[in-house]
Amino acid sequence: MTIVSICRFVRDIWDRAMDRCYHHFPCLSDPVRRSSLGLKLALVTLHLIYAGILFLFDGGLIEKTKQEPWYTSLYLFLFFATLVQYFITSSSSPGYVIDAMRAMNEANSRMQKASMASKQPASSNNGSLVITVDGSQSGRNLLASNSMSWSKLVMDMYPPGTSARTWTCSYCNVEQPPRAKHCHDCDKCVLQFDHHCVWLGTCIGQGNHCRFWWYICEETALCLWTGILYISYLKAYISRAWWKDAVMIVLLITLSISLIFLLLLLIFHSYLILTNQTTYELVRRRRIPYLRGIPERVYPFSKGVCTNLYDFCCAQGSIYKMESLPTAQEIQEKSTPYSCLDVMTCRCC
Repeated sequence: MTIVSICRFVRDIWDRAMDRCYHHFPCLSDPVRRSSLGLKLALVTLHLIYAGILFLFDGGLIEKTKQEPWYTSLYLFLFFATLVQYFITSSSSPGYVIDAMRAMNEANSRMQKASMASKQPASSNNGSLVITVDGSQSGRNLLASNSMSWSKLVMDMYPPGTSARTWTCSYCNVEQPPRAKHCHDCDKCVLQFDHHCVWLGTCIGQGNHCRFWWYICEETALCLWTGILYISYLKAYISRAWWKDAVMIVLLITLSISLIFLLLLLIFHSYLILTNQTTYELVRRRRIPYLRGIPERVYPFSKGVCTNLYDFCCAQGSIYKMESLPTAQEIQEKSTPYSCLDVMTCRCC
């Protein structure tokens, strides 16, 4: 029996085993889903390794748990809350343009049928879909009961005379509202596209940016707390068992690098939230047509720090929220530096 025949035999067994696995678990047949599940499994495994080795090596932590159970309970609560937040964020929709368009068309169809059945215009209270559009001068709510096509809605958010090619996606052929972008990994257009997160296996956009920020915040707190526990162990038990110290030091170094990355990411996304920007708009500002002529220090979609923070965290009254491009007058107003009177009257907020 040659080596080639042995390899073929092993390969046949492996292929049959994988076929059975794909038959019982169809989601694993998709390479994208398979890699996403692999990343999720790797992240959970890393968390369990860092926490498990800590409880395995640190006898003092076990004694402290017996004396002060609240301390370890809080740590374990943060540990599981971080993992739960990770899975919630990874499974949430970033807000796809095609979903918003389909929901609006379906709502319009329902309202038209109701209007034809009653032979009178549908009441605005019957609309279940609310699309909030921040206009150039003041915000306005477009209810699904007001029959308006998606193309007309998107067209009104751009300056008059803008070519249809500017706001039509060349990949999925849908009309993109401002701040939307096609994601090549998801193969869909995303509202307020920020970036595609590899670790989460999904895009970060209008629908899950808030969840993403909270996940980073919880992960940073967990990483910091775990690092403190590692340092406490090394101070108390250094040079007792060299191989334990080596393992703890290596894990502490990787934990410190992760903590620095998470802190920078948390600060960066906090800055984006306070100025109402996205990562894509900040990095590719000169390549985005509607941002090319705007000065670097001007944030065209910002409504003030407090309003931006409120819209990001608390404004959940509408299903889809889109923003029209600011007018030249608004850009000029936002380009004017703040005076002492503006600060005192909270114009910057």
